[in-house]
Amino acid sequence: MIVVNAFFLYNYLGGGEKERLPVDSKPPGAFLVKELGFDDAQKEEFRALTRAHRRTMRGISDDIRGLKDVLFKGLSDASFEDTNIDSIASLIGEKEKLKDLEVYRHFKSVQELCNDKQKEKFSKIINDALHKGPGNQRGPRGDGPNGNRPPRPDGPRGDRPHGDGPPPKRP
Repeated sequence: MIVVNAFFLYNYLGGGEKERLPVDSKPPGAFLVKELGFDDAQKEEFRALTRAHRRTMRGISDDIRGLKDVLFKGLSDASFEDTNIDSIASLIGEKEKLKDLEVYRHFKSVQELCNDKQKEKFSKIINDALHKGPGNQRGPRGDGPNGNRPPRPDGPRGDRPHGDGPPPKRP
């Protein structure tokens, strides 16, 4: 039983720096390395940046998971007050902000590895990635007045139908 638990903890918590990927998949950074045509020195620096980035992101994600555990344990605690909920939610928001900043800084560091031609290609890759939705489908953007968005539903206020009552309160 101890061996099974040790194996589980090793695999669940991560045994070292290796990421667990399906056998036939490529590491997440392989696309950038290939598309940008990194030389050997750039590849090595990119790998180092990526390892540090993943470590940082893993730590922040672990912090968020811990805060959410505390938050939802409050569901069964009658003494858990709204101020606790608000404080924990604010802490989670701060951690999410840190994640966004870390992603930005990581890509900024990757951009700094690039030569001028690679920087142009990198900007295009990032721009394309930011404007694609799930499944690499372009989002509802277009040239028309509504940007190819679906028409708004008919309703008493010209938005979503809510019945005959007043509009719902927004937080």
